[in-house]
Amino acid sequence: MTATPDELRPERTPAPDLRTSRGGEPERLWRSIVGELLRDARRERGETLAETAQRAGVSPQYLSEMERGRKEASSEMLAAVSGALDLTLLDLTLGVAERITIGSASPTAVRPAAQPARAAYALAA
Repeated sequence: MTATPDELRPERTPAPDLRTSRGGEPERLWRSIVGELLRDARRERGETLAETAQRAGVSPQYLSEMERGRKEASSEMLAAVSGALDLTLLDLTLGVAERITIGSASPTAVRPAAQPARAAYALAA
């Protein structure tokens, strides 16, 4: 009699739920909060997806997926889109930290650095 694959696997201890905050509430994903911040900054500027995406060197579809928290964007993509919105990666990171700390359902605006980045990043195809 041979063992089935399930019988050969060692018994595993369930991993702790990493998606709950210390207060027991479900923790929001980084990419979702980043997306909110990018969308808020773009709308605050009165820009369309196409306008911001063109300056950043990404497709409007990709930017839309970033804003909706569907894409786990690379640091290069985040830098390109942030730069197109006159934000630094530090602005974006601080904005995420603020929203996580506050735990607010109503997001606060992204505050650009006192000295905004002069050069925007763009991706080359």
